[in-house]
Amino acid sequence: MLSAPIDLPLVRRLFATPQRVQGSQFLRREIASRMREKLELVKIEAATVLDAGCSDGVDLPLLSARFPQAQILGLDGSLPALLCGQPAQINVSQKSVTQGLSQMLEKLIPDFFRSKPNIHLICGNFAQPSLKKNSLDVLWSNLALHWHPQPDLVLSEWMGLLRVNGLVMFSSFGPDTMIELRQAFSVVDDFPHTLPFVDMHDLGDMLVQAGFATPVMDVERITLRYQDVRQLFADVRALGGNPLLSRRKGLLGRKGFAKVVTELEKNRGADGRIPLSFEIVFGHAFKPQPKRLATGESIIRLDFPKRN
Repeated sequence: MLSAPIDLPLVRRLFATPQRVQGSQFLRREIASRMREKLELVKIEAATVLDAGCSDGVDLPLLSARFPQAQILGLDGSLPALLCGQPAQINVSQKSVTQGLSQMLEKLIPDFFRSKPNIHLICGNFAQPSLKKNSLDVLWSNLALHWHPQPDLVLSEWMGLLRVNGLVMFSSFGPDTMIELRQAFSVVDDFPHTLPFVDMHDLGDMLVQAGFATPVMDVERITLRYQDVRQLFADVRALGGNPLLSRRKGLLGRKGFAKVVTELEKNRGADGRIPLSFEIVFGHAFKPQPKRLATGESIIRLDFPKRN
């Protein structure tokens, strides 16, 4: 199911420069905090936890604190982002590079290696992690899923990585995210200027189709308010910009951009600031006991009454 014609190579380039997205970390941190509150309500023990699309790994200490005995894995496609984050053991495809990076970081910050030996970083595709099937107890993903054009396939892939009774927990932007920006651009052209983010109910359906059980979906709204329209656009760019294949390829031009600014200025509230809305979809679900063997035979479980 194609959610949007997203240019994946462009997404990788957009996030390849950590400084470009650094300005959006405040929002990521707020959403991670809300995810953590929801995770606290879930009773689960874990030996192996993966943060899929971890960026600079800033959520990893949070996960390590929640699961102090677990191995914590942070996976992201941007090696520069991993290197900018919390130092840890880094695994990439080239073995010589892995050893070199690990040795370099270990010399620079040996105290971190001694205090956080359970945190490891992996450079790879968050949608198709090169990990063993049935190897994870918890898969956490904060604001990564909406950057893939087929989130249903990603959820199916994550399903295969989890052990039975394993938990997937994620956050994603919903359809009303940056609605003020879409409305402002609509007076200039008909091109999409933001992603058409997936609805909460559709994501819930995708979880069920992927085989997950007891999905719990929730939505919250965060409104940022800006004194300066230039800061608003800076934050939008820091959040990833517009990686759609159907986006406008040429520049908007001064007159067109001025119209967009005028529309945004109309939204200034009583506090004199311009609002920018974010719809945050939260979801979590469990991997159930299989109903069939790999060979196709059905599994029938018999619960015999206990003898007194």
